Amino acid sequence: MSYLKFDKNLMINLEQSLPKEMLRTNQAGAYHCTSIVDCNTRKQHGLLVMPLSHKDYRPHVLLSSMDVTVIQHGAPFNLGLHRYKGGVYSPNGHKYIREFDCESVPRTTYRVGGVILTKEKIFISKENRILIRYTLVDAHSDTTLQFRPFLAFRDSNELCVENDALNSECTPVKNGVSTCLYPGYPTLYMQFSRKPEWVYDPHWYKDIEYVKDLERGVPYTEDLWVPGYFSIPIKKGESIIFSAGIEEVAPRGLSKMYENEIASRTCRTSFYNCLKNAAKQLYLVDGSQEYMLSGYPWGTVLARNTFMSLPGNTLAIGHEKDFHDIMETATKALSHYMQTGEKSNRIHGIDLPDIPLWALWSVQQYAKMAGIDKAREQYTELTKNLLEFILDGKHSNLFVQESGLISTDGSHVPASWMNSVWDGRPVVPRSGLLVEFNALFYNALMFGVSLLEGNEELKNVSARWLAHAEKMKQPFIETFLNESGYLYDYVDGQYADPSVRPNMAIAIGLDYSPLDRRQRKSVLDVVTRELLTPKGLRSLSPRSYGYRPFYLGSPMERELALHQGPARPWLIGFYAEAYLRVFGMSGVSYIDRMLIGFEDEMSQGCIGSLSQLYDGNPPFQGRGAISHATNIAEVLRTLYTLKKYRQ
Repeated sequence: MSYLKFDKNLMINLEQSLPKEMLRTNQAGAYHCTSIVDCNTRKQHGLLVMPLSHKDYRPHVLLSSMDVTVIQHGAPFNLGLHRYKGGVYSPNGHKYIREFDCESVPRTTYRVGGVILTKEKIFISKENRILIRYTLVDAHSDTTLQFRPFLAFRDSNELCVENDALNSECTPVKNGVSTCLYPGYPTLYMQFSRKPEWVYDPHWYKDIEYVKDLERGVPYTEDLWVPGYFSIPIKKGESIIFSAGIEEVAPRGLSKMYENEIASRTCRTSFYNCLKNAAKQLYLVDGSQEYMLSGYPWGTVLARNTFMSLPGNTLAIGHEKDFHDIMETATKALSHYMQTGEKSNRIHGIDLPDIPLWALWSVQQYAKMAGIDKAREQYTELTKNLLEFILDGKHSNLFVQESGLISTDGSHVPASWMNSVWDGRPVVPRSGLLVEFNALFYNALMFGVSLLEGNEELKNVSARWLAHAEKMKQPFIETFLNESGYLYDYVDGQYADPSVRPNMAIAIGLDYSPLDRRQRKSVLDVVTRELLTPKGLRSLSPRSYGYRPFYLGSPMERELALHQGPARPWLIGFYAEAYLRVFGMSGVSYIDRMLIGFEDEMSQGCIGSLSQLYDGNPPFQGRGAISHATNIAEVLRTLYTLKKYRQ
């Protein structure tokens, strides 16, 4: 039985099926995403969505969807589903669905009278091409399939309206047609494994609504261009493969291309395999460079997310080479910034003050997961450069204080991962001495010392790092540890922010901490009592001022709530390590039970993945990006940690 299978009763109930989404990517930035009933519910959905390098690598929807119609005895049965103005769903093709299975590839089974038809979709790795295989499992009379493509050719964050600028021309190609609606876009080739009849029948399909955008309080209605339809007779037991890509393909090779791609897939037969697939979907290969996307559907390459998610999304699933390749790309951009002050136009946020700290943490995880000797060989020079860069005060927004602690200015531009902004100002203006910055710095210094152990050439450098760590140890405790037994979130001059936030979990979850075991347990107790949910740690305690647990409403309301209560799954990685350090083997079963809440999500939201955030109050609904790199990574790293403890 499949780990991810949904039956007829769920599929025909739109209240249950429409919120469930599925995602497939090509590991080169392109993706296919829609609901499991193939009704697009947000403007970012589409059959072929791909980044365009000359448009700042933003994703663009070329092929929005494809309606398939089964024709028997002259009667058409349209299997498509769209939501139109006023909440009207048509043509209600979901009522023919008997099953949806997402173990290896998304497979939908339809039944129309005596006709049983399956549809399977797969993305070709590193190529901007999606293949859809239609198989007529059973039929008692002659059957014809019609395919009607819905075209958009627009930025995935914008909407299309009927216009006269559109190029309506369709050019015949081998077993299909090609078209390009607007200048500046690549040509889309739509081809079949068998020769179809192409009927040019152009129409605008107007007022298509996207319910997720309606809920988010943003524009949600558009018009899509349908230039005509393909028609192909099909026999019982026969398969037809449709290809949509930006290069012409040899139709005779489509079947082999499809089978080769399936053979390389990891089936989603377990919690771990689902997360492994979700992690690999975030890899982005562009020529000789490899990156990590922050998420889908509107993710990009972010420096902080890259370093935070790199260990879990590569090393925890046995992809050491990808760790090195992505790390090399990211640290090349970081080193260039440190030397010249120039930002990267591909890896956003490389200049943020905590990037060197997260890069050092990522190297430390490599040392733990791959071995300290391999880390010494690969990353000693990088570790030295990053720590010396910080200690020498060369970062424009990271300042070493007399106490040894480090400060930053986040009053006007957010300095940390809590980076929501409204009306040009940070919603959470964390500035001065930030608790996780200083915990990460202390941890990085101590890790650096361990990395240089036995290195006589760098003995003086190691001694400097150790001395600085010792210098900042007591000031850290005096600055952040309060009488209530938890850590202030930040201290800016005379102001110590008393908000109970999860950044203290990072401080107690690191390998090296200024806090002793008793102090860690005190902080852990507060985190457990006030922040822990089945979906990670809340970004703010319900007891703290300004708690907003639900990421709902207008763009303003959502931005104000972003870091004021919703839970983040990625923080479970630090919480788990802190818990296991305090309780040892006796904490393994507890952390194992905590992960059940994440496994439940495999059949919710974007099936097989984890959302960007979850409401801070029950029922802990997933919100934001449907597949998020740091969340996937840290749950994978937690699974890895538990496995090591058991061994």
